[in-house]
Amino acid sequence: MSSISVAEYKKLSGKPRRTKRRVVVKKERVVSEGEAKLAQHLKSYKIEFQTEFQFNPERKWRADFYILGSKVLIEVEGGIWSNGRHTRAQGYLGDMEKYNSAQELGYSVYRYSTEQVKSGKAIEDIRRLVGDL
Repeated sequence: MSSISVAEYKKLSGKPRRTKRRVVVKKERVVSEGEAKLAQHLKSYKIEFQTEFQFNPERKWRADFYILGSKVLIEVEGGIWSNGRHTRAQGYLGDMEKYNSAQELGYSVYRYSTEQVKSGKAIEDIRRLVGDL
């Protein structure tokens, strides 16, 4: 009687081998309702902007909006009523570091809630800012 290894048995038994296959899926950024609405407002008033603007070359931080030709960054803060990232301790501390860094680099940071964007408050303020530039 001869013996065979488990690997040889599995090969002979015809059962498909299970292999670990690593699937790399590029994470697609989801745009919030507030960001989509603000982009729509900026376009309607022909205010040039860039989304996901990396303002600090040494960090991966990105601002939601950068108003072109200025040093103005706009952040739309989501989840403020649902214990979202911006209102929990770790996220709040991270945001403070990010915003302070932007200010050290000469940017003005304006923060709006989704409700402020939807009501028109954000675009009203931004239009006044752009007019003053």
